[in-house]
Amino acid sequence: MKKILALIAALAVATLALAGCGGSDSSSSGTSAVAQNSSGMKTLKVGATAVPHAEILEVVKPMLEKDGIKLDIVEFTDYVQPNLALNDKELDANFFQHEPYLTNFMEEHKEVKLVNAAGIHIEPMGVYSKKVKDLKDLKDGATISIPNDPTNGGRALLLLEKAGLLKLKDGAGEKATVQDIAENPHNFKFQEVEAAQVPRTLEDVDAAVINTNYAMQINLVPTKDALFMEDSTSPYVNILAVREGDKDRPEIQALIKALQSPEVKAFINDKYKGAVVAAF
Repeated sequence: MKKILALIAALAVATLALAGCGGSDSSSSGTSAVAQNSSGMKTLKVGATAVPHAEILEVVKPMLEKDGIKLDIVEFTDYVQPNLALNDKELDANFFQHEPYLTNFMEEHKEVKLVNAAGIHIEPMGVYSKKVKDLKDLKDGATISIPNDPTNGGRALLLLEKAGLLKLKDGAGEKATVQDIAENPHNFKFQEVEAAQVPRTLEDVDAAVINTNYAMQINLVPTKDALFMEDSTSPYVNILAVREGDKDRPEIQALIKALQSPEVKAFINDKYKGAVVAAF
C-alpha cells in the first residue's frame, strides 16, 4: 500500500512539474497572441466590432492563409475591451476605432500603449441640404444643424471649416465647440441637437452635418448625396491598432498589406455603396 501511495505521489509531482513548465513557456512567449498550430500555420488574433470591421477582416482571411497565417477574428460589442485586451497581449491587433478615439482612450488609461499601424477606411460625415444644391448657395444667416456631443460636434465643425464655411480658433482641434468659431463671415447660425436627431432637422434647416450611420437611416449615401464630405485625409479614418513596437512584425505587415489591397477596396465599394470609403 505504501508503495502505491508513493507511486501516486510521484506521479502528482511529475504532473505539477509539467504544468509548471507549460506555464513558463506560455508566459515567456507572451509577447504576442500569435500561436503556431501543428500544420505550421501561425494564428493572428484581431479584435473587431461587427460592421464593417469584422466583415472586412473576413475578406482577407484567404489572402493571409496563402502567407501561412490563420486569422482569428474576435468580435467585441463595446469600444473599451478591444484596447484593453490588445494591451494585455490577448490580441495581436484590433480594428474598430479612429485615431482621435485611441488618443483620448490612452489619455484616460495611462497604462495602455498602442499605436496606429495603418489607416483602412472612413465612415464619412457629410454636409447635406434639401434647400441648396451647393454650399456656396447658402444665404447669410442660414441655419446649420450639427451634433451636440463633444466628439461629433467637433468633427462637424472641422468639416465645415474644411468646406470653407467658417474658421476655428487655432488649436481647437477635434474637441472644438461653437464657442471656438473665430470667423463666421456669413453669420451662419448653428443648431445643436443629438446626433441621431440631426437628419430629422433637414426639412427645417438650410444644411445639416450628419454621421453616416444616421444618414443611411434616411437613405442618404455620402458619395452621392453629400454636398461636402470627409475624405481619406480626415483624422477619423478607422485604423488597425497594435502595441508599441509591433507594427513591423511580419504577421502585422502581412495583415496591413491584405487590408489595403485592391480586393478589399473593391469589397468596400460594392458592399457599402459609399457609406464606408477606403482610405488607401
